[in-house]
Amino acid sequence: MNTQIPTFSTQDSLKFFRTLNKRVNDYFKENQIAKTGNWKLHTKTILMFTLFLAPYFFMISLPMPFWAYLLLNVVIGIGMAGVGMNVMHDGNHGSYSTKPWVNKIMGSSIYILAGNVYNWQVQHNVLHHTFTNIHGHDEDLEAGRIMRFTKQSPWKRFHRFQHYYSVLLYGLLTFNWAITTDFAQMSRYIKRKLSYGEFPNPIKNWSILVVTKIIYFSIWLVLPMIIGIAWWKVVLGFLVMHYTAGLILSMVFQLAHIVEDTVNPEPNEEGKMEHIWAIHQLYTTANFAPKNWLVNFFTGGLNHQIEHHIFPHISHIHYGKIAKIVKETAKEFNLPYYEYQTTREAIKSHFRHLRELGQRPQMA
Repeated sequence: MNTQIPTFSTQDSLKFFRTLNKRVNDYFKENQIAKTGNWKLHTKTILMFTLFLAPYFFMISLPMPFWAYLLLNVVIGIGMAGVGMNVMHDGNHGSYSTKPWVNKIMGSSIYILAGNVYNWQVQHNVLHHTFTNIHGHDEDLEAGRIMRFTKQSPWKRFHRFQHYYSVLLYGLLTFNWAITTDFAQMSRYIKRKLSYGEFPNPIKNWSILVVTKIIYFSIWLVLPMIIGIAWWKVVLGFLVMHYTAGLILSMVFQLAHIVEDTVNPEPNEEGKMEHIWAIHQLYTTANFAPKNWLVNFFTGGLNHQIEHHIFPHISHIHYGKIAKIVKETAKEFNLPYYEYQTTREAIKSHFRHLRELGQRPQMA
């Protein structure tokens, strides 16, 4: 990662964000509603946790054919992604509830999703939301050498095929969280003294990481084996669960940031970005399937990624309403508002972009 921290312009000469922020605040005041979650989010929470946990209890308590066992693990993976996008995500952004302790509990659901609160808040809230699509600073663009997500990344011959093999790797996201990523991130972030809020006690953080990993693997691997499910069946189900969740979560991110329209701005020689932070989000982020109720419901509003990036402390259940305000204000100020009307359009754009990035730079 680049060590020189980019800085954003503080001169909003267009007065875009000031205007937009006032209009969005007026929307909540006029309708007398809180910016956090409400009964709709609470209902989704129950549904997503049921989708995630109910199949697990069926698996460990009822005999079933192998095909049914694998199918339930697919359902668990879908529920796992659903909890992550709808509950954990809002909780760790502080937008689930007006009560901090409720946000903390909901954010802590990441521990049963194979992740870690500290790592996620630094990687997502700090690095990704602050330095969106900036090479060397937004870790969501980092995939080792095997994927090339930006033109600034080194090109390798095998990148010519990345639009084919990428899907195979996307499913490994949460599996890598569980096995290696959390330990590598914890070491790196503590060394750099990064935090979302007050810097934590390193010993406490490492202890939480180790203990929660032991509990996690005990629940998903050890307990089923103790109950009597064959070890190979447990391991295979574990992989199916993670691959399902990882593929869903990876694709939702890619369709929001790694598509043909979005850009990867670079700071100048002094480390300064061209735009203010809010305008930067418009250039680096895209929405998809904005009118698809099911996509909006299941992804936790993350198909409205523009609204989420500009207003991360507003619960996703409001994005559909404020999207019209954001879109009209962007148009009024002659700023981009990237939007794919369907998920299919966004997927096609993503893989076309991967293919372009995979070409030899001189040819591209």
